[in-house]
Amino acid sequence: MSARKIATWHEAGLIDAATRDRLLAYETQHARPLALWAVFGIGALAIGLGLVSVIAANWEEIPGLLRLGVHLALIAGALAALFLREDRLAETSPWAVEALVFVTAALGLTFFGHLGQVYQTSSPLWQPLAVWLALFAQQLLLSGRSWPSALALLGGAVWCAWDYASAHTGFRTSPAPATGWLLWLGVVTALPVAFAPLAAAMRARSQRPDFWRRLEQLALAYAVAAASFACALASADGFGHSGPGEHWARMLASGAVALLAGLGVMAARPGTSGRMAGAIIAGAGAAVPLAYLVNDAVVVAAALFMALWIGIAAAALAAHWRGVFQMSVGVIALRLIILSFELASDLLLSGFGLILSGLMILGVAWLAVRVSKRFAPAEERAA
Repeated sequence: MSARKIATWHEAGLIDAATRDRLLAYETQHARPLALWAVFGIGALAIGLGLVSVIAANWEEIPGLLRLGVHLALIAGALAALFLREDRLAETSPWAVEALVFVTAALGLTFFGHLGQVYQTSSPLWQPLAVWLALFAQQLLLSGRSWPSALALLGGAVWCAWDYASAHTGFRTSPAPATGWLLWLGVVTALPVAFAPLAAAMRARSQRPDFWRRLEQLALAYAVAAASFACALASADGFGHSGPGEHWARMLASGAVALLAGLGVMAARPGTSGRMAGAIIAGAGAAVPLAYLVNDAVVVAAALFMALWIGIAAAALAAHWRGVFQMSVGVIALRLIILSFELASDLLLSGFGLILSGLMILGVAWLAVRVSKRFAPAEERAA
């Protein structure tokens, strides 16, 4: 916060002289020399890039076992620092712990690629990701403090689940797998959503509520993204290129997992915010198998998509999530515009059709802005 802005607030009568002086004193005491920190950062970056260049230039000359040993030593050192100094580091700067946790997880993930490079081995990507999750997910859960660790954990789980499913269904010439196997694949792809009830239960019990809140939000976003993608795929007849039961079994299983996860969030956080978050996840779970049933029905699939986001907007309104409500209105408006193009593609080939489309887009945008301003919650609350 700049001294000029504080002075402007005082001149406008928003704060009195005493408050102005206290703010200025606080800002002076906690001021950070950004230019100096930038110089230090550039210097550290230059040294790091130099080391990387030196190692890369002599990579083949360094014995593989030596490289792996150094890599393991770095992981062990980072884990030892977390084990022995985490509390003291957290008192100094929580972000130092967060950075160390993230770097440790990144070193662990890259170790498997390094191992494959040294011994010239290869395997499906989901296998090293699964081993990495088994070894490092607990460290992220025990020491993560903010969104980088939460994103690494959920992102790794999503990547592993989808690569596992793709490895067992993609590029195959054999008949479709048995129904039981398809149900299992559906459960696997939806498993990352299970982080939501875990995070919801830990938010009030942990000293790191920000990490658990971010993890719950990311799991919720994954559920909504999956349901939205399923509805969009249904609009484009995306489920009509395989056997009639293949997608249905997987989507039914995925939807059931998300539905149970949503109920779990409601039980773990019985307040308004928890109930609304759980309702969104459960609604996304219900929308996934419904999208298969409306495949190639453009209007119905679009209506299902908009119903999902209307439900999200209603939940955001009840929980006073202003940003989520405004985003929901924008997504619904965008889907209306896309639907108009889908239904009137022939008109777009004429000048008159383009004019009508442009006017319609402006009208939808104007209406979305009006609705967003008129009905959005007056205050923003944490999800």
